[in-house]
Amino acid sequence: MRTPRSALLTLAAAGLLMTACGAPDSGGAASEPAASDVRLPSKPVTLNIIDVAGNLQLTQQIFENYRKEHPGLVSRITYTKATAPELAGKVKAQQDAGRLDIDLVLTGTDGLSAGLEQNLWVDLAGKYAAKLPDLRSRYLEPAAKMQDLAQGRGVVVTYYPSGPLLEYDPKRVPDPPKTAEALLAWAKAHPKKLEYARPSNSGPGRTWLMGLPYILKDSDPKDPSNGWPKTWAYLKDLDRYIEYYPTGTTQTMKELSEGTRDIILSTTGWDINPRVLGQVPKEVRIQPLEGFTWVTDAHYMVVPKGVSGGKLAVLLDLVKYALRPEQQAVTYDKGYFYPGPAVKGVTLDMAPAESQKAIKEYGRPEYDSLIAANPKAPPLDAKALVAAFDRWDREVGGQKVKQS
Repeated sequence: MRTPRSALLTLAAAGLLMTACGAPDSGGAASEPAASDVRLPSKPVTLNIIDVAGNLQLTQQIFENYRKEHPGLVSRITYTKATAPELAGKVKAQQDAGRLDIDLVLTGTDGLSAGLEQNLWVDLAGKYAAKLPDLRSRYLEPAAKMQDLAQGRGVVVTYYPSGPLLEYDPKRVPDPPKTAEALLAWAKAHPKKLEYARPSNSGPGRTWLMGLPYILKDSDPKDPSNGWPKTWAYLKDLDRYIEYYPTGTTQTMKELSEGTRDIILSTTGWDINPRVLGQVPKEVRIQPLEGFTWVTDAHYMVVPKGVSGGKLAVLLDLVKYALRPEQQAVTYDKGYFYPGPAVKGVTLDMAPAESQKAIKEYGRPEYDSLIAANPKAPPLDAKALVAAFDRWDREVGGQKVKQS
């Protein structure tokens, strides 16, 4: 399965924990070019892109389009993949050795935050703002809020509202729960038929964790340590009726498809994409809970310090190109990060024919109205998210996690 970025990243691993605990600053071992040195090169360069977010599934065609349209600037693009927790250490080691071979990073909030803590990223939207479009006016409002998390040292390239959503088989659940209280009652009446994956290993799992305080109207949805009394009590109650927690979202999809579970926690991308790929029956449905808030998600383009002025000039031009509406339309993909585009004015009819076909057949007509009608909130910052993961592991489901 082409896995949505959030499910691939195990945030409890070292990279994000370093962020939460206050990793040492890099001390500026790698530098940023002076603005006057950021000039397009006279000869084409090779760009090395690393993806720790599953983002290439959405954007690789954009980068290849740029290469084809600008042969005088880019001769070749290499692509590699890694996990978010290893990103900061990898980049810092190369910077300290003076041998940087990464030019552009595609990351979620986790890898972004770890690099911010260690001062690894170029100030793209600050120091070099004049070479970029006005981001705030170009972005959709929720994407603009996700951009704020980058502190100028990254640029949002894709966005989606995420969830949380219930995903269920209507043959086995003809009348799905529509409130948090009804879900708890349903789980009690149908033990072992509800499932979600461990939040630190799963995008839908952590979206559920971050979204529940809004649904329950907890005192402070941004403070898992002191502001979630209703949420922690609810999750402990729900835990009594859950058999185990997989370490990945794919397992929950598999068990829903097989009939082992009747309801799982999901997101827009995890709902659409596995059905496009035939790994979950097309007939499954989704149900939001009453009073829910979308917990948003995004991918970022970031540049490590140490990149030369010539390459940085090309990268800034590439970033600007990737935010054009016609290029953003590529990110509809097959619903993997639905909708996908981060900028205004991008509609499905602008997307490639393959994407249009997939979304029209497997998308949800109700998504547009749900996205428009319900509030949206950015995710927890790295420190708060690690605190939430730790408490969930200790007090809710850590003893019932099962490797999948």
